[in-house]
Amino acid sequence: MDKKTQQQGINSQLAIVMKSGKTAMGFKRVIHSIREGKSKALVLSNNLPVLRKSQLEYLAALAKVKTINFSGTNTDLGTACGKLFRISCLSINEVGDSDILGETKA
Repeated sequence: MDKKTQQQGINSQLAIVMKSGKTAMGFKRVIHSIREGKSKALVLSNNLPVLRKSQLEYLAALAKVKTINFSGTNTDLGTACGKLFRISCLSINEVGDSDILGETKA
């Protein structure tokens, strides 16, 4: 699967997760959901600051949570989620009807 097709797959799966699953958006809420053990996967934009990205990846590794690196900016991630604002990090707590955990590679 080439990169563009994979990106379109992630975008469509994110739209399904936003409609049928449960998510947490924002740095503080994502950390809170990881620490509570609710998070199943993290989606991180490519322009997330390095320090925050390393903190989230560290916590995800400790909690054994899958990390998905989104290849677009935080504006693109917000658009893929159907929101009109920027999203730098997203925690997927319940996947709903989506198969985003099985499809993508961390």
